[in-house]
Amino acid sequence: MKEKVAIIDSLGAHGSSHHFYLFGQAKGLSKSGVNVSIYTNNVTNNPNYDGVKFYQFYKDIFGGKSKLFSGFRYILGSFFSLFHAKFNGVKICHYHLFHVDILVFFDFILSKILGLKVVYTIHDVVSFENSRSRDKLSNWIYKRANKILTHNKFSEDIFRRHYKNINTEIDIIPHGNYVPFLKIRKDKRLSRHHLKIPQDKKVLLFFGMIKKVKGLEILLQAMKKVIENNSDVLLVIAGRVWENDFSIYQKIIDDNNLSDYCLIHNKFIPHEDVDHYYASADLVVLPYTRIYQSGVLMMSMSYEKAVIVSDLPPLTEVVQDMKTGFVFESENSKSLSEKLNQILSDTNKLEEVRIKGSDHIKSKYDWLEIGKETKKSYQSIL
Repeated sequence: MKEKVAIIDSLGAHGSSHHFYLFGQAKGLSKSGVNVSIYTNNVTNNPNYDGVKFYQFYKDIFGGKSKLFSGFRYILGSFFSLFHAKFNGVKICHYHLFHVDILVFFDFILSKILGLKVVYTIHDVVSFENSRSRDKLSNWIYKRANKILTHNKFSEDIFRRHYKNINTEIDIIPHGNYVPFLKIRKDKRLSRHHLKIPQDKKVLLFFGMIKKVKGLEILLQAMKKVIENNSDVLLVIAGRVWENDFSIYQKIIDDNNLSDYCLIHNKFIPHEDVDHYYASADLVVLPYTRIYQSGVLMMSMSYEKAVIVSDLPPLTEVVQDMKTGFVFESENSKSLSEKLNQILSDTNKLEEVRIKGSDHIKSKYDWLEIGKETKKSYQSIL
């Protein structure tokens, strides 16, 4: 008899590519023999996968003027999702957490009242949204969860150190690639024309929400030395500021006369333009100072792009320096500038690393293999 699992996720496609993760997870589980249902919001489109049921009970929970009404609509969405799952024979509810709040608590209590097992994939182990996370509440919920999943050993270690009294079993299940969901554009010239990026530039891409932990200031500080050796370089910054102030970065740009070498698209990047940004790039830069797992890294390598990352364990677990990507010392702009100059001076090595990185992400982070591992995790609590 197939395991019946509900992936309950109110975020879906709202403001990010998180829905691709859900779809990859669901498809991998389905192909591994798990009966999967996705419960999400009304802005996320049905992927129409064989063996995957899809429901949109979270209605209009984003963008409202009243947080109270949004919260009420969220509770209604959870109520309908969980009761629907229960009456359709679901045994396990799988949630994705970026922070813990009272709504997470509500979902947990209702799941347990209905006799459902609860599995959490924790994306930010100690949330970057500290003001919205409550350690006491997190401790209480995590202690009573049936299973916790992290993406790597680093995240598991951080979890164990932070939540010392929690003995809930943790399994490590990697973040899968985005290969099945992407349209890879091969015509760089066309994409650059679409985005008004000059054709004759070596394009470095910083992509995604601009958070303090993303280290954009380190990249900007490195640019001065890069430009001295590569006057044809252009840094494209694509993504909106999140709980941050862009004036910090603008000051670095102004103080170092970088304006002619930066193209700033400080805005939400619509899904239809994401392909063009990656097609336009020669190298994707991830100068992060703190991270548990990077969707941007997986996305970049899935787009068959070469990447340079800081030497944080969650990143170097995926990227091997000079083989599947490039690595520099975290929070060290001198290390970054030296590495960038080295990369830009050897286009043959850049291409070799790009190809190896693409092959690596396709083989090691395939959703079918991840589905098999996740299924084993489910079976251990049934």
